[in-house]
Amino acid sequence: MSKAGMYIKMAATFTILSVGGPAMLFYLQPTDEELFKRYNPELQRKSLENRQGRQQDFDNFVTKLKEYSKSDRPIWEAAAQDEARTRANSAEEQKKAAAKIQKRREEIRRQAINGQ
Repeated sequence: MSKAGMYIKMAATFTILSVGGPAMLFYLQPTDEELFKRYNPELQRKSLENRQGRQQDFDNFVTKLKEYSKSDRPIWEAAAQDEARTRANSAEEQKKAAAKIQKRREEIRRQAINGQ
């Protein structure tokens, strides 16, 4: 076989694979609506109930990514720093809550002792 025939065969194979593969995938892959219709009614109801929360979570995630990307540091470093800051704030809030509970317990003990 000549080189021209080989190049034509290779070009035809490339075209079939590069166009036919994605076309077949597009044809076979179900849409979101088709998948939703296949759910049983209970799963459809749960999906509809949780849709708003998942959308809100995704929006928060995208907002944070945009915020992290404004920094001159890589996104993963900015995210790690933000998580550390959030953990520190959470730890402080837990300490305050524990102190408040302890103070309330002491007040109850004092009232119980004085009331007897």
